[in-house]
Parts: sequence; structure tokens; C-alpha cells
Amino acid sequence: MKKITVLVSGGGTNLQALISACQEGKIKNGKISLVLSSNPNAYAIERAKAANIRTVVVNRKKYSDAKNFNDELLHELKRENPDIIVLAGFMCILDKRIIEHFKNKIINVHPSLIPSFSGKGFYGLHVHEAALKRGVKITGATVHFVNEIPDGGPIILQKCVPVYNADTPEILQKRVMEQAEWLILPEAVSLICSEKFNIKNNIVNIEV
Repeated sequence: MKKITVLVSGGGTNLQALISACQEGKIKNGKISLVLSSNPNAYAIERAKAANIRTVVVNRKKYSDAKNFNDELLHELKRENPDIIVLAGFMCILDKRIIEHFKNKIINVHPSLIPSFSGKGFYGLHVHEAALKRGVKITGATVHFVNEIPDGGPIILQKCVPVYNADTPEILQKRVMEQAEWLILPEAVSLICSEKFNIKNNIVNIEV
């Protein structure tokens, strides 16, 4: 059984999607063993406790700089030694040392169809504001491996979501979460835990 660590900073809706998928048996060969939060007040912590999942807080605001924060983060992750790390609304940039230590073991869900509306500055509502401003007719979500380039790692799964004329960033954000993020994130985690993939030339090949 693969050990899954989920990194969070806020409400934990993507975490809840993972918890529910585990409870329903949709994530094969994997179990969430730790939820680590950068925010001591994150509601995601309550979601983890309700599911009897161990929690750890590494409070970003307690550290004077990013290096010290990442030192402690790396220490906690090494101690847990997870098979897969899931960034689920984790609002901190991971240090290169963490990415290298857990190479091809860290995944992230991004609320657009990468490479559109991705990279530096594209997070949260900013992504959906940009999509609406550009007038796209289809958007969606992407689950990808994390490397040193923001949103630049190999793509695992993507799912499309329609955009409507009356959409606001908030309405579009909710649709993307409900119709894409909450579906493909657990699916990607299950694929990785079952080792049904390989990476060649920065492309993820899924084994059917």
C-alpha cells in the first residue's frame, strides 16, 4: 500500500475529494497517511482529523525566509517518506531540494488546460479571470508532475469543462473543481499508486 502525503494551505476541497475517493475504494493501492498544512487555521486540517488522518503543521508565517521554511518542510517529508506527495491547494513554492529528493513523486492539480493560463502568477481565481478575459470556450484542469518550472512538469491527466457567456470567475472556478479537478486528481493518484504509467521524454504514458 503506497503512502500518500497531501500538502494543503486552505479549505481542502481537493483533499476531501481524495479522502472520499479512498473511502469509496477508487484509489487503488494507496492510503493517505499524512496531511501537512502550511497554515494552522486551514479547514483542511479539520477534514483530515474527521477522517482520522495524521496532521502536521509547518506554519509558513513562523519562518523568516523561504529557505528555513523549506528546511523544515523537507525534514517532515523525509521523516514521513511518502511514495507520493499531492499538492492540493498548497500556496507555497517548493524548494528545488524537495523536488529533486522526491523526483517524479510530487503531483499538482492546476485549474486550466496546461499550457494555457499556467506558470508564474496563474493560481486560484487569477486563472479563471484570465480565461474569461481571453474569451475561451473550453477550459478545464490538469494534473501534472512537479518539476522546477511552475506548472511545467509532465502532464498526467486533463479534463475539459465548458465556459458560458454568463460565467464569473467564481462560477467558473466552481465548475472546474466539480467537473474536473475532483475527478482527475483521485484518478491520477490511483494510477501512480498502481504504477500504471511511465515517463519518457517528459511525456507520461498511461498503461491501460
